Amino acid sequence: MQIATWNVNSVRSRLDHILTWLDGQPHLDALCLQETKVEDGSFPLAAFRDRGYQIEISGQKSYNGVAIVTRTPLEQVSKGFGPTLGETVAESWDAQKRVISGILDGVRIVNFYVPNGSALDSDKYPYKLGWLATARDYLGALLAETPDLCVCGDFNIALENRDIWTDRDRDRHIMASPPEREALRSLMDLGLQDTFRKFTQDGGHFSWWDYRSGGFARNRGWRIDHLYVTANLYDRAIACTIDPTPRGWDKPSDHAPVLLEWK
Repeated sequence: MQIATWNVNSVRSRLDHILTWLDGQPHLDALCLQETKVEDGSFPLAAFRDRGYQIEISGQKSYNGVAIVTRTPLEQVSKGFGPTLGETVAESWDAQKRVISGILDGVRIVNFYVPNGSALDSDKYPYKLGWLATARDYLGALLAETPDLCVCGDFNIALENRDIWTDRDRDRHIMASPPEREALRSLMDLGLQDTFRKFTQDGGHFSWWDYRSGGFARNRGWRIDHLYVTANLYDRAIACTIDPTPRGWDKPSDHAPVLLEWK
């Protein structure tokens, strides 16, 4: 099975990029999209269905939004934390469309778009930490039902220093602060492992580059898009790579796709 994750920074603005990339991935079984930035009624469903894809969506106008594109239909599709953790949690956390999941060939795929947090002194920062704590409860509940779990998406966290191009102010920078990293490690402690690091140990490999200051051309990036899996899938994983090609196209997303394959 092959699965990919990609923050496309507007599915309508990047539709041609997404379709072109999909056309070059004949063996891809699932593509998880983040930051689709469109309400469900305006999502370009026909463009995917005309190519034979199934698609599940959860979006909102101008912000956030997640989707899963597959070759065969997902089973037991769930949107948001609420269906798993209850209405009280839904009222607190599901107004922003950041979570969608479904089962494909016995594997529960979870697509996250983790809040950015803005800055350490922003009120969005404690929101991010609270969201991650809720995500941990959510994944714990899913694991009790489905042992094979693939959790992917834009986590807006570089877990280690080698995931960032610069040493400057790492501990004081959003997406790299110790509380954020601790929150992500807490998710991983449920039994999730980083598939990219199974195959690549060195630094200099990134999935996001700032549009400013020639970030992509100078490879000044961050690895913040991840694919985490439970032990059985980790043992079966045979490749996990970042494809920077679409980041070099005209008017690209600031993120690149990350692909995972397992036997």
